[in-house]
Amino acid sequence: MPIQEDFPGLQGLCYLDSAASSQTPHQVVRAMESYYLEYRANVHRGAYALSSRATDAYEEARQKVAGFLATQPEQCIFTRGTTESLNLLAQSLCRSLPPGQRIALSAMEHHSNLVPWQQWALHQGHQLDWIEVTADGKLDPDSLTQVLDRKPAVLALAWVSNVLGTINPIAEIARRCRDNGTILVVDAAQGVPHLETKVNELGCDFLAFSGHKMLGPTGIGVLWGRAERLEALPPYHYGGSMVGMVTRQKTTFAPLPQRLEAGTPAIGDAIGLGAAIDYLRGHGMDQVRAHEKALLTYALQRLQEVPDLQIAGPADPEHQSGVVSFSLGKKVHPHDVATVLDRRGVCVRAGHHCCQPLMQHFTDLWTPGARAPVSLVRASFYLYNQRHDVDRLIDGLLEARKVFNR
Repeated sequence: MPIQEDFPGLQGLCYLDSAASSQTPHQVVRAMESYYLEYRANVHRGAYALSSRATDAYEEARQKVAGFLATQPEQCIFTRGTTESLNLLAQSLCRSLPPGQRIALSAMEHHSNLVPWQQWALHQGHQLDWIEVTADGKLDPDSLTQVLDRKPAVLALAWVSNVLGTINPIAEIARRCRDNGTILVVDAAQGVPHLETKVNELGCDFLAFSGHKMLGPTGIGVLWGRAERLEALPPYHYGGSMVGMVTRQKTTFAPLPQRLEAGTPAIGDAIGLGAAIDYLRGHGMDQVRAHEKALLTYALQRLQEVPDLQIAGPADPEHQSGVVSFSLGKKVHPHDVATVLDRRGVCVRAGHHCCQPLMQHFTDLWTPGARAPVSLVRASFYLYNQRHDVDRLIDGLLEARKVFNR
């Protein structure tokens, strides 16, 4: 997949932090530049040609999102990102439920799919229920069954773990949730950019993702929902664009998707997301997945060459996206590893990865009784990475081990 020329920012750089934020090809930047320089105007408001052109481009971006998800445009709500989408759902759903309901989460959730539910559950008098994680970084099947048997009102679950790369079996879990009457919310921030996504085949009720993890700009994301579920959601924000009729006494609201999109939207960012989708579809999501599996397979083989390295997660390309997290042992702190790698032009992330409960889980497994939770180095791959990026990672890890084990 020789596409490096589309990413001028990668010249001489080994970028292995796409799970945090992907790089952006010049095709996306040009699409946004065209909006800002040629037809900058607000949408859904002006009766003049410039505004009509902006509106058409904005809604065309929504059409592209819908095609990418194999769904209908009115079911695709533009937000600022996965975090806002999940906050919208946590607030709206938790407030609509009678007190004392169960809200289920897994121990591998990113803080964006944990803290909103935690806080609104506390606020509304609901109870959190936890699905535990196995030693190899998968959902514990017994714990999953026990939680679902308690018939939670909502299960909020990552499709792909941002730390472990674990691909959760969403379609099977969705079937079990339907049998229970449980609303399934999927954090797909790490799923949609890497896996072909057909929401009706996944079977969930809601799904959220961000543009910046799939070659697009920051500040734009999508909340997809089943039509009947979206219709039942009260508005999250109030203001312009989302209203039907406003009087001194009452307000009626516009139909979906506008009802959940108050105010001036991120027009240029939505257009950029549409261009990113064009780019990904041009390569084919099946090819993106095949490329990442091949890179992950190679990386897992080469990581075995590094003494004392311990991998967190499945270490299985069939059940893992292009993410691998690891420790170099007690003597080498992940932040030091990241510093050594950075000096060699290799970009990785080190720390708790916005998953502190998951880090505590691995602390209990690896260093029970430790005063501080473990921290991990994470390397994440995308379609612009190649085998030589893995080689540079391994060379840097061997150097870091040599430096800090003197």
